[in-house]
Amino acid sequence: MKTDKLLQIASKFEIPDEIKSVGSLGEGFINDTFIVRTVGDAPDYILQRKNKSIFPDVPGMMENIRKVTSHIRNRVREAGGDEMREVMTVVPAKDGKLYYEDEDGEFWAVTVFIPDTIAYDRADSEELARKGGQGIGRFQEMLSDFNEPLAETIKGFHNIRHRFSQWDESLARDAAGRKSSLATEIGWIESRRQKMLDFWKLVEDGVIPTRVTHNDTKINNILFDKNGEVLCAIDLDTVMASPALNDFGDAIRSYTNTGAEDDTDLGKVEMSLPMFEAYTDGYLSERAKSLEETEIEWLAFSALYITYEQVLRFLMDYIDGDKYYKIKNPEHNLQRTHAQYKLLCSMESQYEKMQGAVKKLAEKYLER
Repeated sequence: MKTDKLLQIASKFEIPDEIKSVGSLGEGFINDTFIVRTVGDAPDYILQRKNKSIFPDVPGMMENIRKVTSHIRNRVREAGGDEMREVMTVVPAKDGKLYYEDEDGEFWAVTVFIPDTIAYDRADSEELARKGGQGIGRFQEMLSDFNEPLAETIKGFHNIRHRFSQWDESLARDAAGRKSSLATEIGWIESRRQKMLDFWKLVEDGVIPTRVTHNDTKINNILFDKNGEVLCAIDLDTVMASPALNDFGDAIRSYTNTGAEDDTDLGKVEMSLPMFEAYTDGYLSERAKSLEETEIEWLAFSALYITYEQVLRFLMDYIDGDKYYKIKNPEHNLQRTHAQYKLLCSMESQYEKMQGAVKKLAEKYLER
């Protein structure tokens, strides 16, 4: 996108200082992200074009973010923390809305850039995994007394019953004509269908409670300070009401993978049990006393559940002709499917050890 257009969009927000430049920042799966640089010592800002095909209710999403960040800001203030660094700050548009809709119907949002921070693309040590778990645990704990309604900005996001409805429709459409070559991969999904539905019924029946969750807990959605300590969770587009287990499972999917999410060398892809134990340690250090017994009981399984869901979603997008995720080559979603399935199999083979680690660590923190 041309710089003049980006500058014009940035000018629609309550940015009080002179803007020096707008440039691309990072490479996200979903949104387009830019850094707005200002003159002198004034704060810089993050400008994002929200993907309206993924987030059909951007106003609802931004209202969720406002509610959650306002609640966390109050908690940080009460604890004597730095509310400009320990929580995201949403910048409204000049018309008072939390977003700007341009003439093309594209939605934009701005937050204050938090300087002097570190973001990691992957957890490369057990200590970093432990701190990542602590970060998400703290995020959830700060919202443990949040009781406002939140919009469902992505319908059925981690609801496997909803995903199976989409899956069945995708198979029936066979939009890209790829289904006939995917009998093995489709079998992976179908052979585990009932097990995943049985788990989800515990959520539907209230045996596993619904809380406020981040729903995208990879490590690059946590900011660290220069000393390597957790500052805050970022990228809150997917904040919704959901089981706390979803955040844990999604984090384990990304933190413990010894390979890449789309690795073409499947020999590199395994679930690291030491990384699992480290993340779980950090997470339960913040959450063990607040979680219900059933949540702790199903914590390890949530990693299998979320990884399975991701196998399904990557494969479904491949069958649909790559409509959801950005791809780098025509087989990218299939590569992702194979890599995530290898990770799932590794988790399944270590499941009893995962359960044992959760039990031991939960007891450690419950005794304190």
